[in-house]
Amino acid sequence: MKSLKNILRPLLQSSRDLAPIVLVIGFFQLMVLKEPIPNLGGLLFGLALVMLGLAFFVRGLDLGLFPLGEAMAYAFARKGSLFWLLCFAFALGFGTTAAEPALIAIADEAAAVAATGGMIIDTLESREQYALGLRLTVAVSVGCAIMIGVWRILKGWPLHLMIACGYVLVVLMTAIAPAEIIGIAYDSGGVTTSTITVPLVTALGVGLASSLKGRSPMLDGFGLIAFASLLPMIFVMAYGMLI
Repeated sequence: MKSLKNILRPLLQSSRDLAPIVLVIGFFQLMVLKEPIPNLGGLLFGLALVMLGLAFFVRGLDLGLFPLGEAMAYAFARKGSLFWLLCFAFALGFGTTAAEPALIAIADEAAAVAATGGMIIDTLESREQYALGLRLTVAVSVGCAIMIGVWRILKGWPLHLMIACGYVLVVLMTAIAPAEIIGIAYDSGGVTTSTITVPLVTALGVGLASSLKGRSPMLDGFGLIAFASLLPMIFVMAYGMLI
């Protein structure tokens, strides 16, 4: 009985999460456009799959990724090795970002537009090199961001001041960076946080703050994702100025 409740609870939660989207689409399709919903059967089947996917994903986070991230944070804290903790933070950010499908799509599109606009030579090799360079730049930036976030937790530095200084740097770089790279840089900050990175990084931060004396999970454990969204903008604008 208890296991059945554990399965039904995520299904009910995912259905509630999808309900506003369904209502908005249905309202504008039927009341504003005043047209029947095309392929209603396929749409309902797709919504059911999305609901199941969200339910299993949330359940998987609860059972797997969140406990894994917290357990590794506790293990690194007990080990007392700052070097390996920072190495793990960088590897986590770099590895998950480099394979992020949204980033791959953005990089490929940016390379195609850059070739069309004459920023790079319009050859397949040049486009692939540009896209790869952009992906690696963003991946390195996220790795560094997680390292900085972990270092902030260890030192207890104020999050708001570091984020504010980071955005001041973003504004200053925007004034001198090539106009063609600014939009790509800003979008790069939004596509770096994937469905795997976010729970693992969040669990790492909360677990690390919980295992350190004098640190609060609420005050110090969160904020790593903010760094992961901020640093790619800085790194990609720098990449654009160099390229």
